[in-house]
Amino acid sequence: MKKPLIAAGTLLLALSFAATAEDMPGMKMDGMDMDGMNAESSKITPSASAEGTIKAIDTERHTVTLAHGPVAALQWPPMTMAFKTEPGQLENLQVGDKVAFEFLYEGGASKIVNIRKQ
Repeated sequence: MKKPLIAAGTLLLALSFAATAEDMPGMKMDGMDMDGMNAESSKITPSASAEGTIKAIDTERHTVTLAHGPVAALQWPPMTMAFKTEPGQLENLQVGDKVAFEFLYEGGASKIVNIRKQ
């Protein structure tokens, strides 16, 4: 008779804990306040920096093609690729120059933020 009573009491206790744990406003997980999270804060544009050599400059399309080393921030291997630029960013730069640069990567496109000759 005591075993079914103990089992029923244990079940009742477990259910009461489950009921109170359902919704806990302001609950923090791993040190993060989940109330402060929203879709906008998770849409951060990845930025990175690298070093490379200018292979081509297209002033009409506002692009520069760079053979760059690995980009650890984006887990990219060394490669040669085109980057979008703003007018005037490539003044005083020419094919063959070694450069250090920072860029934003968004929607499959890379855009130079800063580029300077080394």
